[in-house]
Amino acid sequence: MRKREYDEDDVRIRPGKGSRPRTRIRPAHEDAVEGFVVAVDRGRYTCLVESVGEKGRRRKKDRADGAAMSGRIVVAMKARELGRKGIVVGDRVALVGDVSGVSDTLARVVRVEPRTSMLRRSADDTDNTDGIERPVVANADQLVIVTALADPQPRPRMIDRMLVAAFDADIEPLLCLTKSDLAPPDELISLYAPLGVPYVVLQKGGALDGVRERLHSRISVLVGHSGVGKSTLVNALVPDANRAVSHVNAVTGRGRHTSTSAVALELPEGGWIIDTPGVRSFGLAHVSVETVLAGFPDLVEGTVECPKGCNHLGDECALDAWVSAGHADPARLVSLRRLLASREGTPDDD
Repeated sequence: MRKREYDEDDVRIRPGKGSRPRTRIRPAHEDAVEGFVVAVDRGRYTCLVESVGEKGRRRKKDRADGAAMSGRIVVAMKARELGRKGIVVGDRVALVGDVSGVSDTLARVVRVEPRTSMLRRSADDTDNTDGIERPVVANADQLVIVTALADPQPRPRMIDRMLVAAFDADIEPLLCLTKSDLAPPDELISLYAPLGVPYVVLQKGGALDGVRERLHSRISVLVGHSGVGKSTLVNALVPDANRAVSHVNAVTGRGRHTSTSAVALELPEGGWIIDTPGVRSFGLAHVSVETVLAGFPDLVEGTVECPKGCNHLGDECALDAWVSAGHADPARLVSLRRLLASREGTPDDD
C-alpha cells in the first residue's frame, strides 16, 4: 500500500473563542470624561465628574488638584481592559458609558491617569509576605498624621512608620496633635523637631484656623490609629461629613474602628481631605533603606564609608564617626535610626 502524504490541510486547528481575531489595539476613548474617585466600595467607584462649560470643554480650574470642584456624582465599574490594575480613592480616571449620574446607572472606568503620588503600606513586615503592597490613597500631596496627646497615649513608633511612608511616597507630612487639653504637646514636639516636621496642636472645642490654613487648596490624607479623634476632626472641618465617632476603651486604652473605608471630602474653603480607617499597624516591608536615608541629605555623604549592606543600625556603621566629626547634628542620626528601626518592625513602645 502506498504511504499517504500529509499536508497542512490535515492539521486540525482548534477554533478560537470568538469570530474576530485578537488585537492589542485598544480604543482610545477620546470621548471619555474625567472623574475624581472619592470612594471605593466592593468594585464600585464613586467619582466626581467635573462640570462642563461652554462647547463641552472641562474647566481647568475645576480639576482635582486641591482646588474646589463642581460637578455630579457618577458610580462606575472597572472596564475589563484595565485587567488587575487597581483603583483607589484620589485617582483621576476616564469614564465612558452613562455618566449622567442618574440613580441606578453605571459608567465604566477605562483609564487611570498617571499618579503624582501613591501612599502605600505593606501587608506585614515579615519576610514571607515579600513586601506585598497595599495602596491606600493616590495623588495626595500632604499626609496628616493625627495623634492624641492622651487617651489614648501617643505611639511614637507608629508616627515614625507613617513618616517613613510619607518619605517613600514623596508626600509632605504634617503632625496633628489632638487633645492638648488633656496633656501638653512639648515632649512630642521636641522629639520630632530634628526632622523639621511641621505641626498643629488642637484641643476640644478649640479653634481650627491653624489646621484649616494647612489644608487649604491641598489634597490631604488623614491617617492615625483608632481613638485619636480623626473622625471628630473631619466632622468639624466638613460639617456634612457625618463620619462615625467612638470612645476609647478604658481597659485596653485603644479606640474602636469607626471609619471602615477611605473617602474624599471637599473642604468648604477649598481643598480636599481623605479620611482613612484607623490603623493599628503600618507595614513598611516595601520601603528600602535608601528611601528612608534620602530624607536625611545631611547624612547621605557619611554613608560612603559604611560597609556593603550596612543597615545603619549596628556598630560597624560609619555614620557615628561622621557625626562625631561635626558634619551633622547627632539628633538627626538618632531620628534616622529610629525611623530605620520602625521600618524593620521593631515592637511598638506603647
